[in-house]
Amino acid sequence: MAAASTVASPLCTWLVAACMSVTCGGDHPSTPSLASKRLNRWARRRRISAAKCGAEFKTALMRGSSIQGLMSSCLAFEPCNEYYNSNGLSSLGCNGFSSLFRSKTGSSNRRQRRINRANHSGETVAVAVQPAEEVTSRKKPVMNQRRVVVTGMGLVTPLGHDPDVFYNNLLEGVSGISEIETFDCAQFPTRIAGEIKAFSTDGWVAPKLSKRMDKFMLYLLTAGKKALADGGITEDVMNELDRTKCGVLIGSAMGGMKVFNDAIEALRISYRKMNPFCVPFATTNMGSAMLAMDLGWMGPNYSISTACATSNFCIMNAANHIIRGEASVMLCGGSDAAIIPIGLGGFVACRALSQRNNDPTKASRPWDINRDGFVMGEGAGVLLLEELEHAKKRGATIYAEFLGGSFTCDAYHMTEPHPDGAGVKLCIEKALAQAGVSKEDVNYINAHATSTPAGDIKEYNALVHCFGQNPQLRLNSTKSMIGHLLGAAGAVEAVATVQAIRTGWVHPNVNLENPDDGVDKSLLVGPKKERLKVKVALSNSFGFGGHNSSILFSPYQ
Repeated sequence: MAAASTVASPLCTWLVAACMSVTCGGDHPSTPSLASKRLNRWARRRRISAAKCGAEFKTALMRGSSIQGLMSSCLAFEPCNEYYNSNGLSSLGCNGFSSLFRSKTGSSNRRQRRINRANHSGETVAVAVQPAEEVTSRKKPVMNQRRVVVTGMGLVTPLGHDPDVFYNNLLEGVSGISEIETFDCAQFPTRIAGEIKAFSTDGWVAPKLSKRMDKFMLYLLTAGKKALADGGITEDVMNELDRTKCGVLIGSAMGGMKVFNDAIEALRISYRKMNPFCVPFATTNMGSAMLAMDLGWMGPNYSISTACATSNFCIMNAANHIIRGEASVMLCGGSDAAIIPIGLGGFVACRALSQRNNDPTKASRPWDINRDGFVMGEGAGVLLLEELEHAKKRGATIYAEFLGGSFTCDAYHMTEPHPDGAGVKLCIEKALAQAGVSKEDVNYINAHATSTPAGDIKEYNALVHCFGQNPQLRLNSTKSMIGHLLGAAGAVEAVATVQAIRTGWVHPNVNLENPDDGVDKSLLVGPKKERLKVKVALSNSFGFGGHNSSILFSPYQ
């Protein structure tokens, strides 16, 4: 009964309003004041009639106990006496209810209605509330999703600043981890890192900016411009681009730590000693902004910071801008330069770093039972993503196709992954679904595997849960040779993943001498490079705060 009453009230109100909303027939006086008085009296009568009619209708409706009862009550509804006395029915005109419900009997066609309106053009006519005609919504035509491809790569790493040099060193098992030389770290329990020993911005960054910028920005600008050069974006090609459809999305986990630290030290003396650019050059977004300014690119431009998952988040969002048609070309990735006293000290305080100082090249050992923490690294990685047809039109070399990805949050702990890897499992499953990829098609995984006791095994278990004991599946960790590049890790590892697709070789896991309990060594790449025809490659990155990300690449076909 309550449901019927709820439905009846608005329906009754609609019927009464419809019945009384049109006035036609009878001459209306031309004097405005007299017309106004008559309309006011009519309005008062209508309110009284509506109230009484609504009550009678509601009572009649409550006798029914079903939808059929509801409909029969509606159709059998007769206006009450008060409504007849108010001349409300006559306001419907000669056709009465038949015109309201558009029944064939006594109904007029469009032409006749136009004639009737013309005949009463001098009268005051209220607009009738009538049932809306059924509108068939026309579905949008199915559009083919814009495909995203990788057409250029640039990086700055401890193993080289050219994608081919970098990957050849990985294939040979060369380690880029050594003693820190940039500053005296004798007081720290950790004195090793994946430190960049030789780096120059000559030809890439203006000398004046090089002196003032933080290294994370210098790495970013250099890697970004190298990606453009690698992708064949010459000056002539640049002039042909629609710069409003070209964007930059390169993030950083730590931002300009050295610039900010130097500003604090200067402030101890006086604010007058501070670098006037300390605030903009310390913020994580300014690297992307400066590169866009240098290139004149006016498309999407911002930075994402999700700790060590930063690069993957940037790559996914950049690809989405292309898929949605907001951009045709995107530079994306990450950059970090935190190997300074405050950066090293902060991670030492977290008890997250390896202390294998006497043998630096053996310090980073993902999945090995003797691992004792990750090794800090620094650098930048940038991918040039492009819409497929745009790339083909300019004759670009296509390295691989970006299939998609996903991200989740553990919502569990600031630094520890969820014990059962729930967030990682969900992230991988969502990435496969988003990309439309079957788990059987994935035969190469570049794992996040940082060489921490808790993180490695939990990621491994999540991967086994998602992909099972697939004999074709091969896993490795680029961090075993370059350390953990923090916000830049995902982009540099994406370059390694694309290089595996291009070359047909996957790099070894160095220092994997005694796998942890429960780790199936047959799934892991051994101490030497291995030949593999990659069908679909997955690259994982996870960050403090429970940020999980997975991205997928495949050969372009």
